[in-house]
Amino acid sequence: MSVVVTGATGHLGRLVVEGLLDAGVAPDEVVAGGRRTERLADLAARGVRVAEVDYGRPETLAAAFAGADTLVLVSGSEVGQRVPQHRAAIEAARAAGVRRVVYTSAPHADTSTLVLVPEHRATEELLAASGLVVTVLRNNWYTENYVTTLQQAAETGEVVASAGDGRVASASRADFAAGIVAVVTGSGHDGRTYELSGDHAWTFDELAAAAAEILGRPVTYRRVTPDEQRAALLAAGLDEGTVGFLVTMDQDIAGGALADATDTLRTLIGRPTTPLVEGLRAAWQESSRQS
Repeated sequence: MSVVVTGATGHLGRLVVEGLLDAGVAPDEVVAGGRRTERLADLAARGVRVAEVDYGRPETLAAAFAGADTLVLVSGSEVGQRVPQHRAAIEAARAAGVRRVVYTSAPHADTSTLVLVPEHRATEELLAASGLVVTVLRNNWYTENYVTTLQQAAETGEVVASAGDGRVASASRADFAAGIVAVVTGSGHDGRTYELSGDHAWTFDELAAAAAEILGRPVTYRRVTPDEQRAALLAAGLDEGTVGFLVTMDQDIAGGALADATDTLRTLIGRPTTPLVEGLRAAWQESSRQS
């Protein structure tokens, strides 16, 4: 089995590569792909083949995908660019003779109104029309996305959001990476679509309580209106695009777009998913080490 993992210079892709090695996949059967291959030197030292993967340069895709059986297509991070980037990767996979694609999508991408969904829905449609064997992993939110919220809570003692009583069924990146590894190395997953999430959908009051436990200080959740949130974010110096995205995300959460907690991920990985406070504490510690 030869596996190409795109986005290996990012958090999720690297965890997938390391997880494949830990699962017993031979290093020379794993290709770690990313734009900046110098960041993958430690993996190369372990025997992993490192390749440049730049969706905007199809020649890099052809070289990286050559001889592969499985492509782990970690979705791109550039909002507005994902569809053409993913199309290039899918076309390159077909041309290279790749048999199977495992794609990281978004929750309920076929029906949800979540702001991130349209590009993932379009990618799923491209995959369905590709003729390739496909497994779609619709990942809920990453717990690590709330490190910035934790930083603000450390400074102000507040978690401020317009998400109301909305819930988020997040899991850690390590949980989602383990799910990918289970699909790649296991059987019976071809043609399947999985809704993956943490075991528990938490509220922002619970997020504030987790922040208080990690920081060792009182933290409360302050509910604001979308307009109040927008004004505060603009006053903090964020650009209009970022502010619009953050406010829309909170409204999507308030509407239940991330509230669906399933047992699918825990079943795939054979253990409970990482609780909110544990995942957030690990992400906070990692962030502190890097700062």
